[in-house]
Amino acid sequence: MLADRVFRQTPPDPLQKDHRMPSTTLQQRLQLRERPPRRPVMFQSWRELLFLHWRFDADVVQKTLPAGLHVDTFDDAAWLGVVPFFMRNIRPTWFCSVPGISNFLELNLRTYVHDEQGRPGVWFYSLDANQPVAVHTARRFFRLPYQHARMQAIVAPESGHVKYRSLRRGQPVSAESRFEYEPTGPVREAEPGSFEFFLVERYVLIANLGAGRLASGQVHHVPYPVQEVNVIEWDSQIIDLAGLPNPDCPPDHALASRGVDVEIFGLERVSCER
Repeated sequence: MLADRVFRQTPPDPLQKDHRMPSTTLQQRLQLRERPPRRPVMFQSWRELLFLHWRFDADVVQKTLPAGLHVDTFDDAAWLGVVPFFMRNIRPTWFCSVPGISNFLELNLRTYVHDEQGRPGVWFYSLDANQPVAVHTARRFFRLPYQHARMQAIVAPESGHVKYRSLRRGQPVSAESRFEYEPTGPVREAEPGSFEFFLVERYVLIANLGAGRLASGQVHHVPYPVQEVNVIEWDSQIIDLAGLPNPDCPPDHALASRGVDVEIFGLERVSCER
């Protein structure tokens, strides 16, 4: 599976007519990098991230979204992301990290949306984690679709070479997701307006409160330090588990980051009116 393949795709040119982000302005996207003027509720560190993305028909993805959300497109397409990474030093702002609870693994399936006001964000189809307390807490207080999974991962600290395995509880062994990857090349920031910026520079998550209600939560961190990545093994079965068509082909784009430290802010109701 993609042995020794390094992704060096040339992303769509955002200045070309067919390669634009029509739903939200670049200024709106950049404004969300600013830290909210209130106290965060939680601190987290996200480490050794792999961003795998597949191009999807926007109409197919739109049908999976709740009322009030719209697909955020680039190059006239929706993008589904599979993101395995390490969660580290998780703690509420008023307490210290707890051994055995504050560090765990997470595997996300996500797409990109905007609300009626054009504010861009992330919509999660699933978030698999191997820490049951974290799963329960996130489901209850952040209304996110966390799932408990059996997960294992090892990382070489110097090179960032990662071997990663995840099997959601209740799924057959054949549904196990496996990833192996290593960042390569110089560290950089995604250029504002670029395809990479569209994919990774996301500072708002959207949660479904039920009964037609949505909420958003903002995160704050420095821009991701990203690198090209050698993807040795990849998996897309988690897309199938979400009820979406499994592309069953190599990702259209891949990127790695050694990580960022993050402030998490509380949920706020989203207006569904224009």
